[in-house]
Amino acid sequence: MKNSDGLYLSAREAAAELAISPATLYAYVSRGLIRSEPTTDSRKNRYRAEDVRALKERRVPSPEPRGLRSFDADLPVMDTEISTITEEGAIYRGVNCVDLAESDTLEHTATLLWDVSGVDPFDQDNQPFLSEEMRTIGQAARRAAPIDRAIAVFALAASADPRAFTRAPDGRAMVGARIVRLLVATMLNAEPSAEPLHQQVAKAWAADNKHAPDLIRRALVLLADHELNASTFTARCAASTGLNLYDSVIAGLAALKGPKHGGAGVLASQLVKTLIDRDVEPMVRERVALGERFAGFGHGVYKRGDPRAQSLLNALSRAGAPRKFTREVPERIAEATGEFVNIDYALAVLVHALRLPVGSELALFAMARSVGWIAHASEQLQFGKLIRPRARYVGPAPGRRAGVG
Repeated sequence: MKNSDGLYLSAREAAAELAISPATLYAYVSRGLIRSEPTTDSRKNRYRAEDVRALKERRVPSPEPRGLRSFDADLPVMDTEISTITEEGAIYRGVNCVDLAESDTLEHTATLLWDVSGVDPFDQDNQPFLSEEMRTIGQAARRAAPIDRAIAVFALAASADPRAFTRAPDGRAMVGARIVRLLVATMLNAEPSAEPLHQQVAKAWAADNKHAPDLIRRALVLLADHELNASTFTARCAASTGLNLYDSVIAGLAALKGPKHGGAGVLASQLVKTLIDRDVEPMVRERVALGERFAGFGHGVYKRGDPRAQSLLNALSRAGAPRKFTREVPERIAEATGEFVNIDYALAVLVHALRLPVGSELALFAMARSVGWIAHASEQLQFGKLIRPRARYVGPAPGRRAGVG
């Protein structure tokens, strides 16, 4: 079979290049790792050479144990028009999030990620629907963690919104804005408002700090999306079953809580608190000697440091945050471990500098990332396909009888 311009490989060529069997090749195709398409001979398919070679590079043995690798070639790969990750930062529909964060708001970032131009989702009249039951639950959970309170309230939110199940793209954007406003209000224990989201947060949590609105605005934009992270993939899987956007956001909120995801910001805050009254160098040396890791450092993509973190730390430095946390800690830990700062640490420094409530790292993350979940859930609903990865069975051989050793 002749392939045009070397863009495609036959099944035999693709399998040979990867040193795998045809059956394994077809498994990679079924998981979306390699694109295929029919040839003029309908009995055969051809395979994208760039996918085969990219997969080959990613399958090169890593010095890091398989279970610890952040990005594995065997994990699902999906097509999306929403965002991607580069060494320069996350790209939101062609726009670098670091550039966007210089002056943009979360609301405008949402319209970009949702690819909406025909309506204004954040029109002042597009307010969330709150039932009496939602208000009762919110009041009863006032002292709960913001993310837990939000999950509880959102369990009834779709039923309260008569347009929650709309299929129109503009309609979904309008629902998305109501979701984000409801989420922010619920996490702040406040009434929904048309006021800019970052100003709502600053007014509730850091009213006396003149730098708070702009710093919070920047953090929200930087955190709005990050391709197929764990919570976003969870939200997409939920949406693929036909769920509405409210319930997809619940799925994202639950996944975000984990200490290896959004919960890492809380762990990074513990590191910041530990260093408040201690010298940096001896403390770092002591923890390195004990083999301990530093929450908020290291990243699977950003090998030389997370550009989002640097953007936020630079802004914090200009606003007067202690150099100890914006410069010294990142530099000393990088020197000692080879791991560079990521957005979780920068978020922890923001919380410390603005004296935000305990646990607000996770709440801010959720407020921002809800925009990305809505974008991905909407895209998945538009695709109309169920996400159903297959498992590689590694258990006992079939035919084993129960109770037989």
